[in-house]
Amino acid sequence: MIKDYFIIPWKEIRRRKLRSWLTLIGVFIGIAAIVSLITLGQGLQNAIEGQFESLGKDKLFITPKGGSFAGLGSSVKLTSDDIDVIRATQGVKLVTGMGYTSGRYEFNDVVRYNYVMGISTDSEERALTGESQSWKLAKGRMIQKGDNFKIVLGWSYTQTDLFDKKLDLGDKILLNDHKFEIVGFLEKIGSPPDDASGIIPIDSFGTIYDKEDDFGYVIAQTDKGEDPSKIGAEINKELRKQRDVKEGEEDFDIQTPEQLLSSFGDILNIVQIVLIGIAAISLLVGGVGIMNTMYTSVLQRTKEIGVMKAIGARNENILLLILVESGFYGLGGGLVGVTIGIIIAKLVELAFTYAVGPAFLTITINPVLILGTLLFSFLAGVLSGLAPAYRASKLNPVDSLRYE
Repeated sequence: MIKDYFIIPWKEIRRRKLRSWLTLIGVFIGIAAIVSLITLGQGLQNAIEGQFESLGKDKLFITPKGGSFAGLGSSVKLTSDDIDVIRATQGVKLVTGMGYTSGRYEFNDVVRYNYVMGISTDSEERALTGESQSWKLAKGRMIQKGDNFKIVLGWSYTQTDLFDKKLDLGDKILLNDHKFEIVGFLEKIGSPPDDASGIIPIDSFGTIYDKEDDFGYVIAQTDKGEDPSKIGAEINKELRKQRDVKEGEEDFDIQTPEQLLSSFGDILNIVQIVLIGIAAISLLVGGVGIMNTMYTSVLQRTKEIGVMKAIGARNENILLLILVESGFYGLGGGLVGVTIGIIIAKLVELAFTYAVGPAFLTITINPVLILGTLLFSFLAGVLSGLAPAYRASKLNPVDSLRYE
């Protein structure tokens, strides 16, 4: 008897193949969108977590308030006095400052505007900056002591995209009308703005931008075993004294990698919720389609239901048969949707890997997500079939047998 609850609905679905597929379309479009968006969101989260893990948990990032990244657009500035205060804070191992702004690059009469960073030429401070920015040399060398008007360029300059010609070591490039010699190239990072950036000595940065004591980004490394959050609170206290600002009125921000990761995660979650909400509308349309199909099915099978009741089928038997059938529609749409959603996510991952590298998207198939989605789609189908099932269960067997 129990197997009949599955055999009869399955036969009915197979008997009306075209109608069944049309019913599934609305469901699997919604499910595919939801699965692909959640999978891509998790992939981005994995990639972001991997990037922050590579930074290490022993770093603090201090920036001026009121601007975008590294104080761009802010009237506030961090100075060497602030760096000295941070360096003198107990628990701080190493500190370095970095300049960050937009630059005018010119080569062979072609002009491009990209970011430029001024970094310390001290070997330890330079290494700290490189580690925090995930820089790896592909060719040549990094900026070092004694360099003046030397530059290390991003991966994009080794391609023909920017200047219709690949640049090489020893070439001269104009940066804000100052001639710089290329001494190195970085490996591909995967972020177009980063791959098109340039790195110059902090002294040269101060000269060409008239920012000789202006740091948009300060990186502090804590001693081994120290809690970065506690050290950050101590730096906050010392910087308030140095800058003569009250608690709660700080004109600077101090963040740990965990806090930065949390901020990225919150933004990503909000975007995902909005997109999934939009995708859920398609699933709602699919549910309405299942309901319409089941109403039609009940109408077409009125006499059949009357026969079932005449030979002893009870109301709950008819109710369960219709609910299982509508659940099958939801589950079928879920299976197709999950498959399409995973394929879409993998295709996007391949596109990301080809365009910007593997560091920005890492797709993993989550079995819990797949099983949860299939269960959800089955329940959505069952809920969509509740009203038609209730109507079918209440049909009068005598009137049903007379129905033409």
